[in-house]
Amino acid sequence: MKPARLAALALALTATGGATALAASASGSPALALAAVIAPYSPDISPLDKVTVAALFDGETGKVAAKKIVVTAEKIVCKTSNVDLTSRSCELTFKGDKHSLKGREANELFATMALAGIAAEGAAGSNIAGLSKLNCILDVAAIKQKDGGGASCSFDTGN
Repeated sequence: MKPARLAALALALTATGGATALAASASGSPALALAAVIAPYSPDISPLDKVTVAALFDGETGKVAAKKIVVTAEKIVCKTSNVDLTSRSCELTFKGDKHSLKGREANELFATMALAGIAAEGAAGSNIAGLSKLNCILDVAAIKQKDGGGASCSFDTGN
């Protein structure tokens, strides 16, 4: 590579911090799981829809209304430590609202993000996984058919 191009590339990476958000998606079981662990904290979802999402995640499809439920979040960042084994935390950002998780709840979200294909990055004894622009759509009627369809999420990966 020519020195001028190499310098331009290095400058571009420095200006952007070296990290770029990549569009990604999850469907099926990982998408339902991701929506289900985030839904209880969302200020944008009605109490009835939160109960419906929880029932679906628990495998109870008999008494839930056939409708579409959307679960969104602006940003989610979860951290664990390789040094302090008791350290687990997540920050969830919704439109105008933030929610912090620690301990078991943070671990549940961190593990579910991994299941959905969101890889953690390591730095100085920590693991950090993040996403932004989360948009999960749960089609309850399709989920009730139990054929693997009805749940999809799109998001940008990265911290």
